[in-house]
Amino acid sequence: MAKAIPAPHVSVFNLRPGRKIGRIYEVVNKLGAGWEGEVYRIREINTGIERAAKLFYPQRNIRNKASRFYAQKLHKLRQCSMLIQYHTEEVFAFKGLQITALISEYVEGDLLLDFVRAAPAGRLSAYRGLHLLYAIVKGIEEVHAMHEYHGDLHPKNIIVSRFGLRFHLKLLDFYHWHGSTKSNRQDDMIDVIRIFYEAIGGKRYYAKQPDAVKNICCGLKRSLILKKFRDIAQLREHLEMLEWDTY
Repeated sequence: MAKAIPAPHVSVFNLRPGRKIGRIYEVVNKLGAGWEGEVYRIREINTGIERAAKLFYPQRNIRNKASRFYAQKLHKLRQCSMLIQYHTEEVFAFKGLQITALISEYVEGDLLLDFVRAAPAGRLSAYRGLHLLYAIVKGIEEVHAMHEYHGDLHPKNIIVSRFGLRFHLKLLDFYHWHGSTKSNRQDDMIDVIRIFYEAIGGKRYYAKQPDAVKNICCGLKRSLILKKFRDIAQLREHLEMLEWDTY
């Protein structure tokens, strides 16, 4: 039996500004990197419109399975307000290899982690934290309503694009292979509450938080949270019943 040929391995792209992606786009700067590949801010050459490109390492995208799955999921969830909008797929040459790039909208803003760190004392007040929680809950509820889930929610993959009376948020790295179940949707809800808990100061400030906050966080004990909120829709309903002006 012939041995399987291993997929080409790329550990880093590090594309420089001005580097072409296909015949349509050029690199502006690198935004980040992860297990699957790298993300770049790019510019459409003919129009000057800026977009984002996710470049997949070939060993993480055998037969384009990962990029296809990712694109199809983003397309399915295109009406969900927290999702970055997918545009198209491009293929370009890199050191003799054909590399797949998914092109999406480019969203300006700050990572939630940096946004919270820049707040006074490096945390949000309970009032602002509740508004943040409500915005995330509303966004994730839309995803769950489409029988999908995120699976890896944390402050490094949420962008705060605008805030004022409301938070305008976008999700990064929306990707998970497994099908949606009640359990992993509940995991999303627990992660959302954990983000809220950390944003308002975490363990250090928890004892001094108002009862409304503690009734949501439940000390981050999964069993207590799930006893109170069966799903993220019920958490959203709970938040809508709060007397917000007292926090």
